[in-house]
Amino acid sequence: MHYKYLIIGGGMTAESAVHGIRKVDPVGTIAMICGESDPPYDRPPLSKSLWKDKSFDSIWRNTRELNVYVNVGKKVVALDPAHKTATDNAGNVYTYEKLLLATGGAVRHLPDGGESVIYFRTVDDYRKLRELSERGSDFVVIGGGFIGSEVAAALAMNGKRITMIFPSSGIGSRVYPQALVAFLNSYYQEKGITLFASETVKSVRAMGTKTIVTTGSGTEISADGVVAGLGIQPNTMLAEQAGLDVDNGIVVDELLRTSDPDIYAAGDVANFYSAALEKRVRVEHEDNANVMGEMAGRNMAGQSDSYRHLPFFYSDLFDLGYEAVGELDASFDIVEDWKVPFRQGVIYYLREGCVRGVLLWNTWGQVAAATQLIEEKSRHSRATLLGRI
Repeated sequence: MHYKYLIIGGGMTAESAVHGIRKVDPVGTIAMICGESDPPYDRPPLSKSLWKDKSFDSIWRNTRELNVYVNVGKKVVALDPAHKTATDNAGNVYTYEKLLLATGGAVRHLPDGGESVIYFRTVDDYRKLRELSERGSDFVVIGGGFIGSEVAAALAMNGKRITMIFPSSGIGSRVYPQALVAFLNSYYQEKGITLFASETVKSVRAMGTKTIVTTGSGTEISADGVVAGLGIQPNTMLAEQAGLDVDNGIVVDELLRTSDPDIYAAGDVANFYSAALEKRVRVEHEDNANVMGEMAGRNMAGQSDSYRHLPFFYSDLFDLGYEAVGELDASFDIVEDWKVPFRQGVIYYLREGCVRGVLLWNTWGQVAAATQLIEEKSRHSRATLLGRI
């Protein structure tokens, strides 16, 4: 089977790439090989709006309208750049002119969690958790980062009793300043969530219809469902097997080409140079998937656009929410500018006097201003930042 454009992956990046190709080449043949059994969908609603009032059908992307062959439930297991072939786990062989690796990431697992743990990432994971939540009331969430904090809030808003377990001192402690972390710990506890901070998970075992989680200090917690948000590792196995440059993801140039000029990579798996941050980064968020995926598609179809976008990301935590851009690292120099303490404000992350990241806490419509501030690379102090945004 020959296609002008072959896309390995079926997520938001892959779907955005189809749009990019079609903007330049309306007729070239496109195939998308999707490891999941579902066609492309929006991922953020799985831990956000689907737990509020958004309909499940709203997540689907209309990929097939773009005249693309979508092969779901198939995984490419071999790539031969010399002969421009890709082989899937059913033995199908695809040939291509241009190839995109949009392989995303694989979730990190607990060493002995087994089938009892939902590693929340896919629509299938959402379905499993939704089903458990409809008949159970007690849930354990392992991890206090991006996914863990969102899933815990979503379940609690749906009347479930939640226990969170994480090894750090508080929710989002690698990202937020200490005072905000302390506030979030209290805020989640006020919402009825039990926190086991600075705690590990020793074991997870099924016992009848229940799951028993044992902490490192020996506490046993009985749950109707266990969710883990432990982050991902970039899916680089195919790239490695094909001999492409790999370093914390698949290394791409400014046109999103890998070390093979006919193979591109984009999304969670791509290690790209950020002009704004003056370093190589890998970004695991929706905005990066959409913008980078589309540009990869355009470039595959013959354009030569440089990827200079600084992606933003966002989160919903009960009635709190934020948008953020750049590097958010709790070890940086931090300037907090609160209009209402912990309810509305802007947090600036500085290194060597330059703004590297901005957290817009319940402050909306300011992503462009925050991005410009980072791109300016000017030196700042608390005095020059207070009231800036």
